[in-house]
Amino acid sequence: MSPVLLAAQDPTLADFGKDPWWLVLGKIVFAFAFGLLATLLGVWFERRVVGFMAVRPGPNQVGPFGLLQTLADGLKMAFKEDILPRAADKVVYFFAPTISVICAVTALSVVPFGPKVSIFGHWTPLQVTDVPVAVLVLLACSSMGIYGIVLGGWASGSTYPLLGGLRSSAQMISYEVAMGLSIVAVFMTAGTMSTSGIVAAQGDATRITLFGTQIPAPGWYAILLLPSFIIFFIATVGETNRAPFDLPEAESELVAGFMTEYSSLKFALFMLSEYVSMVTMSAVTTTLFLGGWRAPWPITLWSGANSGWWPMLWFFGKVLILVFVFVWLRGTLPRLRYDQFMRFGWKVLLPINLVWILVLSGLRSIEDWQARDRLLATAVGAGVLLLATLFWPSRKKEPKPTPQEQANSRPHGSFPLPPMDLQVPPSPRTKRVVAEREPANIAAGSDSREV
Repeated sequence: MSPVLLAAQDPTLADFGKDPWWLVLGKIVFAFAFGLLATLLGVWFERRVVGFMAVRPGPNQVGPFGLLQTLADGLKMAFKEDILPRAADKVVYFFAPTISVICAVTALSVVPFGPKVSIFGHWTPLQVTDVPVAVLVLLACSSMGIYGIVLGGWASGSTYPLLGGLRSSAQMISYEVAMGLSIVAVFMTAGTMSTSGIVAAQGDATRITLFGTQIPAPGWYAILLLPSFIIFFIATVGETNRAPFDLPEAESELVAGFMTEYSSLKFALFMLSEYVSMVTMSAVTTTLFLGGWRAPWPITLWSGANSGWWPMLWFFGKVLILVFVFVWLRGTLPRLRYDQFMRFGWKVLLPINLVWILVLSGLRSIEDWQARDRLLATAVGAGVLLLATLFWPSRKKEPKPTPQEQANSRPHGSFPLPPMDLQVPPSPRTKRVVAEREPANIAAGSDSREV
């Protein structure tokens, strides 16, 4: 295929808004079906992977390899009794799960699944729509999805769901800031907020002039903007309430969190929104940092790798890898305490992100360097900074004095300390009862010996 035709298949903002109504409807149905099917397979995939990590089989009875287990669980959930708490706000209680699902599915409308292809003679991008501020649409959908959790916890009329909803709101505020700052680096580098434009800016056919030598350069922002990629992915785990950040539904603390009072299909909608959000954020991460639908190297050596329907395969493969990382984190990391979680967002991710944006802005202001040279220097500096952070020798803490040393160091005349072995002396009544029983025990022992 000629380079001219390959370049013509990169979507632009001018390519949207020209499709017939039936083609737009087909794209919408495809995006919805992708979210629903990804949820059904995602639950099965998570249970199988976690089962493998825990050395147990996982679902393997319903359907081939247990593939129909999720469908069977959904049908069983639909026929369960739908309980409405007496103290619940009926309207808000009913619509809260719907808000979360709608926001999670709506975010898929601006995610590019592939380049321009021919569908029944119409050349159209494999994307529902695109706008100049498409990434802000993604952030808005992610933020609005939290409202369903917060309203569900409040409308239940119970204490534990309310605590789960409050945790979710604080979690969203804390990690939404880090996520937004990570995307700022993408805006600065790509020069656009359009998702199709960001994918086009990560083209693989780029070269760097380094010390007068032309060398091939990776176009993925996961490499060029490594700190932003790491912080963004950590923030997505916190945004989607996935382990180890699943504090809004911490079973060990809040029963089931904001979902405690939900049952039947409403509970299923909350579960659906969680898994659709996980798949959606994986697709967003792929779009912003992993080149979107573009093929990885060395597949790019094939001239037709980024044309036709093949890019959808690369896109779904990247999304599957990120979903596996979500599952991997759940199967390996324990849940954080809530104070540790909030401290990590405000005192670790936010300062690092601010410093990184400042350094990136300073490097981009140097006009003598070429753009790719600046980005390469930035990536190298970020890697050195991360390695220095990981391998920096930790300061040894002074040994704590023993309890006996603490007791000896107290000034003379201080209030007496309890026994160091934590053995409380018996009360006078206990001593009297024991003394009264001792003669009877001795007599019983002598009689037994005589027998």
